[in-house]
Amino acid sequence: MQMRDKIAAALKAAMKEKDQERLSTLRLVNAAIKDREIAMRAEGEGEGTVGDAEVLAIMGKMVKQRQESARAYEEGGRLELAEKEQAEIRVIEDFLPRQLSEDEVNAAIEAAISKLGAESIRDMGRVMGELKGQYTGQMDFSKAGPMVKDRLAS
Repeated sequence: MQMRDKIAAALKAAMKEKDQERLSTLRLVNAAIKDREIAMRAEGEGEGTVGDAEVLAIMGKMVKQRQESARAYEEGGRLELAEKEQAEIRVIEDFLPRQLSEDEVNAAIEAAISKLGAESIRDMGRVMGELKGQYTGQMDFSKAGPMVKDRLAS
């Protein structure tokens, strides 16, 4: 089952259960996916439909945005808003694959570097492309990037 189908099924279930919190978050996810499709059509990329990898990337970005917002709300003393952001994160993460541990990320980086025969910082783009192709939604690439850079710099 494709990610979009899973999201649609969960949306219907949330409507039937009258789970407003889950329903509103799933509607936000659907809107983000549709926005990306519209942008793709405007840019002339393919037929304007997003695949599972793109959906995972969109959802990963949404989780990051909510984490940043929750942190800002907590710093500002707005705990009720921070809790709302955390609840949205939990709903979105239901659809994301399990996140890799730091050891698993290190192993994946090592495997990608050895597979590509990467030796210098010039190969960082190829290594990151390989990782994104295999681990979209499972790895935080903003943290993996510096790890790859450190590994290739030594």
